[in-house]
Amino acid sequence: MTTLTPVLSKSWDAERSWTLASYESAGGYAGLRKALTMAPADVVTTVKDSGLRGRGGAGFPTGMKWSFLPAPDGGPRYLVVNADESEPGTCKDIPAMMASPQHLIEGVIITSYAIGCHHAFIYLRGEVVHVYRRLLEAAREAREAGYLGSNILGSGFDLELTIHAGAGAYICGEETALLDSLEGRRGQPRLKPPFPAVAGLYARPTVVNNVESIASVPAIVQGGASWFTSMGTERSAGHGLFSLSGHVTRPGQYEAPLGITLRELLDMAGGIRAGHQLKFWTPGGSSTPMFTAEHLDVPLDYESVGAAKSMLGTRALQVFDETVSVVRAVTRWLEFYKHESCGKCTPCREGTYWLVQVLKRLEAGRGEPGDIELLLELSGNIFGKAFCALGDGAVSPVVSGIEHFREEFEAGMHTPADVLFPPEKSALFEYTPSPRTGAQLAGAH
Repeated sequence: MTTLTPVLSKSWDAERSWTLASYESAGGYAGLRKALTMAPADVVTTVKDSGLRGRGGAGFPTGMKWSFLPAPDGGPRYLVVNADESEPGTCKDIPAMMASPQHLIEGVIITSYAIGCHHAFIYLRGEVVHVYRRLLEAAREAREAGYLGSNILGSGFDLELTIHAGAGAYICGEETALLDSLEGRRGQPRLKPPFPAVAGLYARPTVVNNVESIASVPAIVQGGASWFTSMGTERSAGHGLFSLSGHVTRPGQYEAPLGITLRELLDMAGGIRAGHQLKFWTPGGSSTPMFTAEHLDVPLDYESVGAAKSMLGTRALQVFDETVSVVRAVTRWLEFYKHESCGKCTPCREGTYWLVQVLKRLEAGRGEPGDIELLLELSGNIFGKAFCALGDGAVSPVVSGIEHFREEFEAGMHTPADVLFPPEKSALFEYTPSPRTGAQLAGAH
């Protein structure tokens, strides 16, 4: 497999690709026009038959999620798009919304029509103000063209769209914490059941989907389920954005069929940076167990990655060469999870704090006998016992790091990570001293 499948990204390099005119010139909103000629239940069936699985990390079948909504009772039901992309290394939804926001808006309209929603929400990470402004402008253009508001394209279907900017809490990427935040409350996970499909936003039936999931819907409706299933694997159908970052020659977004391997993606990305070799990588962001060079040929689909004891997650492929300290990388990730823990449950609130204390000891070369066992014990007391998935995700790099690179953690008993792996060796840019600033950018390696 060496061919990319640009669907969401096919117009990213077009002139002013974010405008409605550019999107329509590339066939935009043809999927909506077709959907409006179909019965809503048929749209749901098409998405179910396509095998589209949630692109936000969980991989739950999207059409099945829609079908969980109870029968209409005369009250409102909602669609909420989770655009709170916050995990270290995950960087697909924000560039997608920046380059082609109309993909998402068309998907929102089709999905809302399919599930009987008349007020949809996009919950965006608050720090990305430039994307927020772009989405607002895209929604304005869509409304003026008759794609939003009352009697869309003369179909009799009405839809309002609210774009909401959060306050930058990673926990609000968890769907129920997002709903609480959207309602004006502190963003903390809710007890489930009831699930959002039954009692979600404002205690009404709600579908919560990731940006890429919803943005994939127009092409599925337009091309048909069989077109989508012609890509990917039998149980992981379709295409997806693979985000390559770190020590690769050409980092970026690579839209390819599910089931492609990192080896194939690296070939297209120019390989590991010159003069270096792959050491470890994450298949789905920092919350997924890390892989090594021996996993280069693992197909990147949900089943194969799961069988190799990791998770496909958001397909955030962070690539590290031999200059990087695993202990230092894991410590940085855990500092993030400790900071972003909402504090609602003891295992996550206390566990991530103590994991960081032990890891920083090891990173500084001041580790104590039993520290590695303590890390594993702490991880075991968090995994499966936290209120939401943040705790499970936080311990994944710790446990997998020790599994694959135990000797580096043992070295932390006597030698600082900075001595074993000088940071300047792994830097992607060189810095030279400056009399005025102390450091000055000189150029990329």
